Order: sequence, then C-alpha cells, then structure tokens
Amino acid sequence: MKVKVAINGYGTIGKRVADAVSMQDDMVLIGVSKRTPNFDAFMAQKKGYPFYAPPESIPGLESAGIKVEGTTDEMLERADIVIDATPKSPYKELYAKHGIKAIWQGGEKHDIAGISFNAVANYDEAWGQDKVRVVSCNTTGLIRSLYPLQQEIGVKNVLAVLVRRATDPGDSKKGPINAIEPVLKVPSHHGPDVKSVMKDLDIQTTAVKVPTTLMHMHSIVVKLEKEVSAQDVLDIWSKYPRLALVDSAQGIKSTAQIMEMARGLGRPYSDLYEIAIWKDGVHVVDDTLYYYQAVHQESDVVPENIDAVRAMMEMMPKEESMKKTDESLGIGVNLH
Repeated sequence: MKVKVAINGYGTIGKRVADAVSMQDDMVLIGVSKRTPNFDAFMAQKKGYPFYAPPESIPGLESAGIKVEGTTDEMLERADIVIDATPKSPYKELYAKHGIKAIWQGGEKHDIAGISFNAVANYDEAWGQDKVRVVSCNTTGLIRSLYPLQQEIGVKNVLAVLVRRATDPGDSKKGPINAIEPVLKVPSHHGPDVKSVMKDLDIQTTAVKVPTTLMHMHSIVVKLEKEVSAQDVLDIWSKYPRLALVDSAQGIKSTAQIMEMARGLGRPYSDLYEIAIWKDGVHVVDDTLYYYQAVHQESDVVPENIDAVRAMMEMMPKEESMKKTDESLGIGVNLH
C-alpha cells in the first residue's frame, strides 16, 4: 500500500519535493496546493499533478486557465501525510483538524513541530511522529558534514562562518544587489538550529549575506577530540553519499563551477542534493580541522523530506530509507 502524500505550497521547495515523491515506488502524490497562477502552477498542471487551492484562490486560478480539482481541505482528506512548503505556514491547526501527519520546512521555528529532522542524524526521533520540521538548507549542510565527524572522531567545538546567497536564482525581488550584509546577532540562528538536531554539539555560527544567487558557502573550523590527518577526514566523508568531494585541480574553484558540474548531471532543475566539500581545502593542524563546503539551497533538503515521510509513516529503517531515496534521485552517482 503506497503512502498518499500531499504537497501544500508549490514553489522552490514544494515543486522539487513533489517531483521526488512522484519518483518513489512506495509513495503516491495525490495532489499539490497553491494560491497563485504563476508559471509554477502551469508546470504542475503540465506534469499532471492534481491541483488544489484554498477556496478564495480558485476563481483566479481557473480564470487563468488552471484546472482545479478541489479545495486544499479536500486534498488533505485524501492524504496520509502533508509536506508543507508554504512561507510562514498558517496551516498547523488545519492539519490537526484533518488528523493528518505534517512535515514543515526550515523556514519555520522548531516549536511548530517539536522535532527538527535530518535523516543521517536523528531519523529514529521522527519514527511514528505526527509533526516534524525538516531543518533549513544551511543547517542541513552543517549537519551532513559534522555528524560523521562527531560519530567517528569526536568534536569538541565548531565555529562556522556562513556566506549566504542573497536569494534564489528565480527571485528578482530580494537583495543585497551590491553590498555585503552581516548578520549582527551572534550566534546566527544556524547554530541553535543545528543543536535542535545534534543536541550535544558545541557550535557557534556567524553569517554574512552576499550578492550571489547560486549557493551558500561555509567556512568551518572544528576542534576535534583527537588528532587525525586530512585524509582520515576525507575517508570518513567518502562513506556518506550526500556529501560530494570536489577538487579545485579539476577546475572546480567556486560555486559557479560546482553548479556547472551539477548541470552536467542532468537532474531536474540542475539540482545538487549533495553538500560539496573541497578535498584540497581540507586541512588539519594538530587537533583543528579547517574546511569549506557549498550548499545548493534550493535542493539539499529534498531527500530529507522523503526520508521524513518514511520515518513518520514507520515504513523502513534509516539506512534502508536513505539508500532508497538516494538511488531514486541519483545521489552520489559519479561524484565520489
């Protein structure tokens, strides 16, 4: 019996998660819900996804040529679980009314669900739960590389500087356009967000926003529990498919080349689900590790949403789910 998944919100994350759900042989996408008749709505229609909307939005959608199957409430009645990809979601009470399990994204606060999720770090915490929040793209990136270090070497503390993209490539309304904008609060929200999953990790984060749209960049300093070599660290990371080890000697010297590499993979939207780490940027001095990683903010949380569905619906153990998700999305192929 396939799990029936609904997607509420069909924008940057929602459309990617909808595609990923439709690629799983143990899930069925029963519909997507969206308010506005923009190009994403027409693409959903073109892909054949059943389209739903709040009642007040239906006349505008239909007048624009979007065939609406019914209301968002009617979509939720048909689903086992909903993935909420709406901005500043107002739907928690609606999901409770329908008695439906719900997954939110990292733009929401931890309190919306009480459980923040990353597949490799705390899959079992989401097992059978009704409400889960998949952490943000930056938090996902930090956990992906730090969790293996914590498990296999031990971590005393972490300092991460996040160089954040200004907005997504398709958004022309945000900035900065010609400035570098610091986050003046220390720590930035990313450190506490990591701790919502890796609760015993000592981490501090600072952040700046820069005028690029391609990816985020992290500069990370980790004080380790014991002295190891850079190769030891790379050997550990190489066992994790959701990390992509790249090399400047192959011409990959910036986020521009990383995204050009991603385009060559032929994935939907030219996405890079993996976190890219420069192999030749990994250095260890005594017990201190230094490295750089790049995060494709539009897509790295997609596999986490799929695994969250399986954990909440008690479908299969962590390793089995992650492997199944990775194979369906082509994660790790031709990257290590």
